[in-house]
Amino acid sequence: MAILHLSPPPSLLHNSTDLYSTALFSPKRLLQFSSNQHSRRDASLHFPSYSSNRESDRWRIGVSFFAPFLDRSGEIESLKQQLLDAIAPLDRGSAATPEDQQLVDQIASKLEAKNRVKEPLKSSLLNGKWELLYTTSKSLLQSERPKIFRPNGKIYQAINLDTLRAQNIETWPFFNQATANLVPLNQTRVAVKFDSFKIAGVIPIKARGSGRGQLEITYLDEELRISRGNQGNLFILGMVDPFYRVPV
Repeated sequence: MAILHLSPPPSLLHNSTDLYSTALFSPKRLLQFSSNQHSRRDASLHFPSYSSNRESDRWRIGVSFFAPFLDRSGEIESLKQQLLDAIAPLDRGSAATPEDQQLVDQIASKLEAKNRVKEPLKSSLLNGKWELLYTTSKSLLQSERPKIFRPNGKIYQAINLDTLRAQNIETWPFFNQATANLVPLNQTRVAVKFDSFKIAGVIPIKARGSGRGQLEITYLDEELRISRGNQGNLFILGMVDPFYRVPV
């Protein structure tokens, strides 16, 4: 999921050669056929094989059937690259101007419209450890603090669908962790309830019911996840370990 507020509360080119562009009957062939008074066997010599035409038809139908799919795949990959290029210099969103945020949101919206995983909460693609690449959440980035007091290392979120558990992991310099229960509200949205925190990764703190939120998964594939929180924040994450599981 995106890091939501899962942090402690505060191409095959299809202009291929047309197999039917060559005329089946030249004027000479037509003349030969009309004047031919011999057997059907002789006349058949002036026609291309029917079975050959059927094979050509099948090839053409196959290309026609897959072309929209290939076009869509190419468009998705192009949008993903545009999105990654747009967020690359933004320090996970800390350095984003309002104009940057608007551009990223526009590209993300286009990608969300192409989402093929319509029921992400039933998809195994959701499982594993994801790295936060970009967010508009100020509370998560601590962007109002001096940079030395922000989480400067990588930030991860792990999800287990089988146990409906999630885990947020900060690295340098704080190494904080938070775990939460997930409650599906529909096929794309979950309610999040944090139940424990660890300061510096070792000091446990029980949650007092204040860590709650909702998250909608709006785009999902093997590499990228886009989510939107109930407070309107955007989260973009990249898969780093599909085999990681949240500790029980």
